[in-house]
Amino acid sequence: MSKRDYYEVLGVDRTADKDTLKRAFRKLAQKYHPDVNKSPEAEAMFKEINEAYQVLSDDQKRAIYDRFGHDGLQGSPGFNDFSGGFGDLGSIFEEIFGSMGMGMGGGRRARNQPRRGADLRVDIRLSFEEAVFGTEREIEIPRTETCDHCGGTGAEPPTSPVTCATCGGSGEVRRRQQSPLFGTVITATTCPSCGGSGEVIPSPCTKCHGSKRVRVSRKLNVKIPAGVDDGTRIRLVGEGEAGQLGGPPGNLYVVVSVEPHKIFVRQDSDIHLELPINVAQAALGATVKVPTLEGDTVELEIPPGTQTGRTFRKRGLGVPHLQRSGRGDMIITVRVVVPTNLTNEQKELFRALAKTFDDQTTEQHKGFFDRIFGSD
Repeated sequence: MSKRDYYEVLGVDRTADKDTLKRAFRKLAQKYHPDVNKSPEAEAMFKEINEAYQVLSDDQKRAIYDRFGHDGLQGSPGFNDFSGGFGDLGSIFEEIFGSMGMGMGGGRRARNQPRRGADLRVDIRLSFEEAVFGTEREIEIPRTETCDHCGGTGAEPPTSPVTCATCGGSGEVRRRQQSPLFGTVITATTCPSCGGSGEVIPSPCTKCHGSKRVRVSRKLNVKIPAGVDDGTRIRLVGEGEAGQLGGPPGNLYVVVSVEPHKIFVRQDSDIHLELPINVAQAALGATVKVPTLEGDTVELEIPPGTQTGRTFRKRGLGVPHLQRSGRGDMIITVRVVVPTNLTNEQKELFRALAKTFDDQTTEQHKGFFDRIFGSD
């Protein structure tokens, strides 16, 4: 059976703008919606009206239809599915039929669906070493859980909830009224007796008082993996608030902050250390001890003539990589410390040493300035 022209279905000209299309659709939907019109052909008419409006109200689909007709729309994305994705249809139906939208996806159906519990967050502060090597912490969190006395029914055992007599279990009360603009209009509101749940509890639970959930405080052991850093979030699945209407519980997120270390500075998985050495060690070279994260020391060879700012790398002595094998490195930056409180003997030694540098230093300075200003 061939389809009718969409413009003919809505009773509009081919030049009709979107406001005209919406007014035509609103008028026809109010007339043929199956909840209003009980005639056998009403449902088929409403589907045809709905399909025509969805095509003509979409600029891209309308352009294809105007050029190629019904055949041009075959295979277009979303063309064969007119059951969902209504766009502004929801607001149109709300205008016509009230907040329920006459079955267009609101009201009781959403209220009575299982709902996931809310997520929770707890903040913990770790020492630098705990963050590097991992640890275990016991935390205490307040949260809602399904009432263990009534099993989440809200009713005092052995009683049970009963179907609401006001709404018959639908969770809503519908009312017909006459509108000068639309004629008979059906509106739906939340049932005042059951609050939209569709059931009432004659004998509320003595523990949760009919709310189906209770507030408790739980202690949990949290394993902190090695390598966490400031801002790391650890997710504990199912340890959040209890769900409603059979929905799953939420999650608990443990957010880490880390205290600074006295001598180490962390950058990703590497750690940085500033190592002070004296003038003799810098000039002559030396083997020095360097502290590690584990609390022991490793040896570092300082070559002769080392200057302030020179860096050395000790591989594998940094922070363990989070959730993968291996560790970062330790990066050591040397700072040559010039003595300030010399003994008389040390002063004499430095004076004698200084005399040996006179010519060498002059030549070095001369070469330096020649490179900047040029030589005569």
